[in-house]
Order: sequence, then structure tokens, then C-alpha cells
Amino acid sequence: MAEKTFYLTTPIYYPSDKLHIGHAYTTVAADALARFKRHQGYDVMFLTGTDEHGQKIERIAKEHGVTPIEYVDKIVAGIKELWKILDISYDDFIRTTEERHVKAVQTIFQRLYDRGDIYKAEYSGWYCVPCETFWTERQAGAEHICPDCGRPVELVKEESYFFRLSKYADRWLKFIEENPDFIQPPSRRNEMISFVKQGLEDLCVSRTTFDWGIPVPWDPKHVIYVWIDALSNYITALGYASADESKFHRYWPADLHLVGKEIVRFHTIIWPIMLMALDLPLPKKVFGHGWLVLEGGKMSKSKGNVVDPVLLVDKYGVDAIRYFLLREIPFGADGFYSEEALVKRINSDLANDLGNLLYRTLTMLEKYFGGRVPAPGPEEGPDADLKRVAQEAGANAEAAMDRLEISAALEAIWELVKRANKYIDEVAPWSLAREQKNERLATVMYNLAEVLRTVAVMLVPYLTRAPQAIWEQLGLAGSPAEVGWQAARQWGLLTPGTQTRRGAPLFPRIEVKKREEKSEVSEEVKAPTQEKISIEQFAQVELKVAEVLAAERVPKSKKLIRLEIALGEERRQIVAGIGKSYTPEELVGKKIVVVANLKPAKLMGYESNGMLLAASLPGEDEEEHISLLTVDRDIRSGARIR
Repeated sequence: MAEKTFYLTTPIYYPSDKLHIGHAYTTVAADALARFKRHQGYDVMFLTGTDEHGQKIERIAKEHGVTPIEYVDKIVAGIKELWKILDISYDDFIRTTEERHVKAVQTIFQRLYDRGDIYKAEYSGWYCVPCETFWTERQAGAEHICPDCGRPVELVKEESYFFRLSKYADRWLKFIEENPDFIQPPSRRNEMISFVKQGLEDLCVSRTTFDWGIPVPWDPKHVIYVWIDALSNYITALGYASADESKFHRYWPADLHLVGKEIVRFHTIIWPIMLMALDLPLPKKVFGHGWLVLEGGKMSKSKGNVVDPVLLVDKYGVDAIRYFLLREIPFGADGFYSEEALVKRINSDLANDLGNLLYRTLTMLEKYFGGRVPAPGPEEGPDADLKRVAQEAGANAEAAMDRLEISAALEAIWELVKRANKYIDEVAPWSLAREQKNERLATVMYNLAEVLRTVAVMLVPYLTRAPQAIWEQLGLAGSPAEVGWQAARQWGLLTPGTQTRRGAPLFPRIEVKKREEKSEVSEEVKAPTQEKISIEQFAQVELKVAEVLAAERVPKSKKLIRLEIALGEERRQIVAGIGKSYTPEELVGKKIVVVANLKPAKLMGYESNGMLLAASLPGEDEEEHISLLTVDRDIRSGARIR
């Protein structure tokens, strides 16, 4: 059987002083798709690059007192560094200034001319320099404003070569009718059909008013205009029109062009018609995704509202940024960005759900089995449902990726993560240990470790650091990427006896409230008042049962322990001065009593969101004789104490 191939492209980016988080969104999404296909066993070609010619670059370079190539060289280096920071796994990075591209574009232009699809005439129209787009009088309107970016356009009159775009309008409409999935999502397809039915005009494809571009082979005073130049990269990167076209024959037609919605018209009308004129197959699909927007609208340098992805990665880590971009935004629609939403998603999904599942599972394995994965026994209770959710998670994630619904794929994986956390509450491993039901406890702990193995494999396309960290803490050799996607679809591959190695929490919770750190003594240890209170005052104190999910000592403190607790579905962090009486390991699994509506306080840089209740026994050092207030029956976490 022939090896399966998958050719995926992003738009080639126009060099600018700073790429913002919106640009990162496009490329991270493409990277996730490329990694997923590799995980499935495909031979993937993932292409990105830079579009470096044009009047705008020439003008900016002159303003900076450098040549155009000096200007773009510096910026392209920055773009490549950003893709390195975000772990973008592209297979080729093409620059339109490279000789392989320049020569191929000249050949393409010559072939179109020889076929009679390019002719010379005089052009008169309105030109937007930033967008590098021509507009008719009707499109520019009475105020002569670019319909795309809202900036003033310039009246241009010059001799130009034109591409017979109008000649192919009917053929294009027929193709779209026969291939309704070519343009996605459907709303973009409907927009493009309407645009073409209004009438296509021939396309200006050369300029004489600047010379930073690829010369027309037979008429060097003309340079080839941006859209023939830039769009051709998808085949010139494969060696089309060169001495070695082996990659072109292997990967073309492209399986997916991933583009922003603002350039859908160029990729779904101009580019397919160029290919028709060259008698080449058309791409299988063009997907126009939405924008990542702020409260003030779409990010742009001119608005001064760009968000620097490098600073975000430095602050929160690459996995957190990738996860937010892929999970928060339904693919195809516009998505909203705020740092508050980012932190909330990190704390909720990564810290509370995934991070706690890993930490508490490995902590219990250490406590009950010396860190070794036990052999499972007979299936009981919710075991079957946990396995069902695991199998469905893989199938649902795969189906979502096939539909290009990346957010839905992650949602499917998180159904398993959440189900595993609920499974812990249902089976109560600490109770099984206390009752010495060792065979049942072994099954439960095996199931939890197997869920983590499965999740690590499933997360390979989306997160680039966490899957390997989970893998290594599970004590597994190699990497989850090496075993392939099908290893996530099979249950029971984890070998009993594997020695786990619990590490630090995978995603520490991010504290968002800033308070002055006066000392490690908080409001929870103030001297009690002797005044009587009313029943109404007491009723204001909200006491709840909480389960300790994870615990660790606070660095540089002898007595503080940071606890991750569950109050039903809610996850919180509490910092308590009980480290001289308890070890972190013996706290995991305990059902304790907490004050749930206490104002947050800061202790040694950690926010404590609540207060646990404890009694101290008289002695020389009361901190060494603390006893936690617990419940004597297996009451669910989150239950209100009355």
C-alpha cells in the first residue's frame, strides 16, 4: 500500500516589525493539524514562509535607510525564532526572495503568457499599498477608502500586464458546484460565490512604479505583482517548474490551505483560476478561519492593540499558550482573547483537571504501591464507564480533527480527564486502602495510570511539552509521539510493574490576585475574639467538606503546605501552616472541613483561597501537635456543613 501523504500550508506571512498572537493562532492551529496527521502515520509536508516583495516593503526599507533584502532578512529571522518558541514543526519555510521561487514564478508567468492568459494594457484604478490590492471606483467609494483595511487608497495609472481572470468565471462556478467542500466553512463559500456572480474583472499582475519584485522574463521593466508571486509558493516550494519535481508529484494537490478569512478571496478565486489556466489540479480544501479579537476589535499594529506571543510564552509557558489558542476558539469563528480568559483556562483545564489528575494519581501510587503500577483485577462499579469514555474520547477527537474542529477535539479529550477525576471521587481509593481492599485498589490505580497514558498519547498534536512529561512520570520509555495515535485508541497497554516517577505539579495554579506579602502569617491564624456572636453572624460562615487532591511543601517554609482541594466540581488552593504535623503525602485523599467563603490571602507568594479547620494540642510547640478536623463518614466533597 502506498504511504499516505498530507500536504498542509499556512499563508506566507508579510514581513512586519512584530507578529502578534493572531498570527500565532493560525500557525499553531496548522501545527496541531500537521502533528495529528503525523501521529496517524501520514507523510506530512507542512509549509509556511514569508511574502517579501512589493511596494510597501520597498518604501519601509527606504525609510529605515537599508535595502529591501536587508530589511526583510532581519524580520524573517524574528519570525523563524517565534515559530521556534511556539514549537512549530514546519517541514519547509519558503521565502519569495529565494532563487528557487523566483525562477519558478518566472516560468509560471511565461506559461500563462504563452497560453494567451496574460496580456498587456494600461491600468487605472485605486491601489491600497498596505493590502497590496487594487480596487475599482465602485469598491473604493466616494471617499476612496480600502474596503478591507479602511486606509486611503492611491490612484494608479500605469502600463501593466493582466491575467484573464474573467475567462474562467463559469468554470470556477461549475467546480464549486461539483466540489461543495472546497471552501470551508460554508459561510465563506457563499460569500465567494456571490462575489464571482457579480462579475470578475481581469487581474492586474505586473507593476512598473517600483522594482522590488520578480522581473517579468521578457519585459524586465515590469515586476510580477504580488498575487501571482505569493500564491505560487504552494507549488514552487515543492519544486514545480524546476529540474526536480519529485516533491510536487508526491504531495500535490494540497490537502489543506489554512488561511485567515481576510484573504479567502485570493486563495479560493485567484489561486484556483491560476491553477486551472496551468492545467494543474486544485487543492482539496481551503479553510478560512476567523480572527482572534480583543475588546477593541481585530488586532493590528496600526490600532496599537497587538499582543506579543513571546511575552506570553515567557510568562505562562508554550503549552499553556498553545492550549488556550486551540481550545478557546471554535475553529472558523472569531475568538476573543483576554489575559483573564487565558489564566482562567490554564487554571481550570490544565492545573485543576489535568495537572491534579496526574499529581494525585502518582501520589497515591507512591503511597499505596511504592510507585509501581499494580496489575488490575476484576472489573467493578464505574470501571466499565471509565473505559467507555476513554474509547469514545479517542474516536471523538479523531472525528473532530477530520472536520477541522480542533477545539472540539480537545473538548473530547477533556471529557476523559474530567471523567477520571470523577472516578477518583466515586471509588475513593483512600477508603479502599483503609479497608485493605487491595485487589480492588490495584484495579482502580491501574485504571487511573492507564488513563494518563492514553491522555498523553492523545495530547501529542496539541501540547509539545506536557505529553512527554506525563510519559516520563509514568516511567515509560521513549515518547508518546513514537507510539502513534492508535495507542490512544487501545486500553490496557500500560505494563503492570512499571515504576512511576512523580515530579513537580505539571501546571501550577496561577494566582491572579496581588496582595502585599507582609509575612507567612495569614488572617487564618489571628487570635480568636472572645465576643459572643449571633446565630445570624455564624450563618455567614460557609463551612464545607473538601477533599485534598494534591499537596506539596511551600519552598523555603518549614510549616506551610500548599493543598489543592475539591469542593464538588470546584477546585481551589489553600495554604496552611500544618507542615510540622503532616507530610504532604498523608494529606492526599483526606476529607477535611474548610471555611469556603473567606477572603483570599497571600502566604509566601501563594494565594490561599479558604481556610482549613484544625485543633492544636497543648505542648511546647503547638505547631507540632495540630490535628485536622475531618468527617467520620464518606461524605461527598462540597457538602455544606450545617
